[in-house]
Amino acid sequence: MKDTRNLILNLASSACLVLAATGAQATEPLVLQKVMKDLGKNMQVVTDGISREDWTLVEKTAPLIADHPQPPFSEKIRIMSFVGTDMAKYKVYDGETHDQAQAVGNAAKAKSGPGVILAFQKLQTNCYNCHSEFRKPFVAHFYGKKEVVQ
Repeated sequence: MKDTRNLILNLASSACLVLAATGAQATEPLVLQKVMKDLGKNMQVVTDGISREDWTLVEKTAPLIADHPQPPFSEKIRIMSFVGTDMAKYKVYDGETHDQAQAVGNAAKAKSGPGVILAFQKLQTNCYNCHSEFRKPFVAHFYGKKEVVQ
């Protein structure tokens, strides 16, 4: 009981600190922004690999998408606070990204062009759906911008 109360107090204190720091950090890019930029670059590498049927390149790059870095814990708390009840949906998108990127890598390892293309199409669709739902509100909330540069 005492441990539970201390845990709740610690979480509440942490949340207050995060919320207090949010205003000061509003113009600082989230680590998530770099993660997304790197994911975009890796998606372009896979696209290039597919177009040249360079299955080794695709196989090598797919895990960089599947196992992309995560933001630090303090940033995750800020994101979870913002996403709120949609967090489960956000996590599903991230899980699908992982699964489909692994499927891209597995198909590339098997040198299956149609398999790579199908898995990559599913990966791209998942990215598109997540961005359609979350990108504009994220940018508006964390950067104060209403328009999103694609």
